[in-house]
Amino acid sequence: MDQMKPTKSGSYFHQIINAVLLAGVIIFFIGAYYCVIKAGIPYQDAPPELQLQYAVNMGIGEVLVKNGFLIFVGAGIVRLLFKLVLKKRQRK
Repeated sequence: MDQMKPTKSGSYFHQIINAVLLAGVIIFFIGAYYCVIKAGIPYQDAPPELQLQYAVNMGIGEVLVKNGFLIFVGAGIVRLLFKLVLKKRQRK
């Protein structure tokens, strides 16, 4: 079979997908940091200021973890589809 060379645009697209995957992982770990370190375990009988600070940090952490995971999974699916399209194109 004749092997096709990767095109310049395909290489750029592959780099973009890898960057989005890495961004998803970084966002996920920043969210985990907010949930575990910044928010931590809530104080028992805490004053309202500390309760508010805990709620804000936990909310930020939850949003970042969710978005980081979705970005990572979405980029992984796009990368898989891109590889399948390239394999199908090489068979022709």
